[in-house]
Amino acid sequence: MSPAIKLKFSEKYDQQHASNYLLKHQNGLARRLSHARDEQLARHALALAGDPGVVLDLPCGAGRFWPLLAQRHNREIIGADNSASMLDVASKAQPDEVVKRVRRLQTSAFDIDLPDNAVDSIFCMRLLHHIGDARHRMALLREFHRVSRDSVIISLWVDGNFKAWKRKRLEHRRGASSVQEGYQNRFVLPVATVEDEFKKAGFTIQKHLDFIPLYAMWRVYVLRKR
Repeated sequence: MSPAIKLKFSEKYDQQHASNYLLKHQNGLARRLSHARDEQLARHALALAGDPGVVLDLPCGAGRFWPLLAQRHNREIIGADNSASMLDVASKAQPDEVVKRVRRLQTSAFDIDLPDNAVDSIFCMRLLHHIGDARHRMALLREFHRVSRDSVIISLWVDGNFKAWKRKRLEHRRGASSVQEGYQNRFVLPVATVEDEFKKAGFTIQKHLDFIPLYAMWRVYVLRKR
């Protein structure tokens, strides 16, 4: 755990980029269908985690999962992000009845401004695929282990599917650095590697859920704290 860890891509989220991020998941039929599938997986993962009562949504981005998290009427939601602009956009973009139920917190995922065992579950969508350094992933996972009492729901890109195979072939043709730049510092992790890291950080794997089995890179893991 170290407050000095800062991901390069996170520096771009000023007010304009935060607003663009909100619109990205609403732009076009394909994006809306993708968001609907994300919500379906998230709902399933929350059920597997025992429908937790206190959830830390980190990073919450523009709050696109807040309405789903708020569907449990007595759930306490902490919407956290490293970017103050993201939190501001989220508070303006999401329904008022949802926003008033969310405690907003500006904090780093590597140094969460909460005490030990502060929440039942950490809900972490679309962050881990930005972390290519194994040391940084372990720092994040250990911090999640500290703050969560019970579970972590986390999404990432994994290998062993058509899209990962296609990306690897493209890397061979164009060179890994140019492809990586095009993907804005996003990383595909071997399943064996990331599952070993989960275990080393003190978690057991309850279940994984694939966005489209054998085709898409996105996978959601439900982890339980040992």
